[in-house]
Formats: sequence, structure tokens, C-alpha cells
Amino acid sequence: MRTDDLIGALVADHAPSRLRFARIFALSLAAAAVVAALAFFAFIGVRSDFGSAAQSLRFLTKFAVTLSLLAAGAGLLRRLATPGADLRYWRFAPLLALLVLAVAVVLELFAAPASSWSARLVGLNAQACLAVIPLLAIGPLAILLLALRRGAPSRPALAGAVAGLVAGALAATFYATHCQDDSPLFVAVWYSLAIGFVTLAGSALGSRLLRW
Repeated sequence: MRTDDLIGALVADHAPSRLRFARIFALSLAAAAVVAALAFFAFIGVRSDFGSAAQSLRFLTKFAVTLSLLAAGAGLLRRLATPGADLRYWRFAPLLALLVLAVAVVLELFAAPASSWSARLVGLNAQACLAVIPLLAIGPLAILLLALRRGAPSRPALAGAVAGLVAGALAATFYATHCQDDSPLFVAVWYSLAIGFVTLAGSALGSRLLRW
């Protein structure tokens, strides 16, 4: 068999498995969202003034940050699960959420008096944020890591880290509906720390669980 024929045969054989994993990955994301939602509504719930808060730009900005991070992380994770996949611009996709957050922080600094910056940064729920987001992310992270074991990530620590990023962003999205602190300054510090903890945990677990 010629080399070109062999390569063609390998690609043809690999295509169905890639399609199966794409379905597994999509289902894992859906399952992760369901698990996070069940835990959130069973133990926490949305804030009492959700309706009026939803009319605030600061409140909506939290979701612009968490959802853009979730979408970018999921797209990057899907590609990391396939060995040899071209990441292209996806490796920079999570920076979109950082850009959104940076713009929101700058606008907040211009809009709010300097005397209020410290109070807005510290907020009222820093400890809850650091605890609830990682706790809500446990189930989604476990589901995503199980899904990645059905793939073949060539960089297990990185894949695990991005799985943690996705799980953390998902958990942060739900928590944002409960959190009374809407300042971008608060989000930049405490949401980032909480998601960072989950990302580090995902990296540590991925390096152990996703090795070939």
C-alpha cells in the first residue's frame, strides 16, 4: 500500500471516532450544566431582586464575562481532546473574556468615585464567592474529565486546566444570578480567583487522569 493510501485509510477510520467523541463532548457539556443547575437551585437559588437587577448593566456584564469564558473554553477544550488538532485562534479565545472584563473595570473606575473603589472591590460576598463557585464546579469538572478520557488529549495537564476553566465559568454563571456584588472590580478579583482555583485543580487532576 502506498503512503498516500495508508494515510487516507487512517483518516477514514478515525473520522467515525471523532464524530462519536463530538457527540460525547456535547452531551458532557449538557450534563455538566444540568448538574450545576440542580446543585445551584437545590442549595442556593437566584437573588430576590433578580428582576430589577437584570435591568442593570453591571449585573449583565457578569454574564458577558462568564459566558464568553465558557464558550471560549469549551471550544478550546474540544480541540485539545483531539491529538494533533490545530488550535489556531482558539488558544487565544479565553482572552476575549479577559478583554470584556478589562473594559468593564476601566468603565467602572471612570464612573465610580475613587473613594468607593475599595468597597466595590471587597464587596459583601467574597468568601461565599470563593467557596460556592468551586463547590458548584466539582460535578461539571468530573463530567468533563470523564468525557476527556474518551478522547485522546496529548497535553493532559493543559486539557485538565481548560476543563477546570470551563467548569469554573459554568459555576460562576450560575453563582452570578445569586451574588449581590455586581461591580466589575469584584468580579475581576473574586470570580477570577475562584475560577483559578478550579483551573488549577483541573490541571492537577488532568495530569494524572488523562495520561495515555
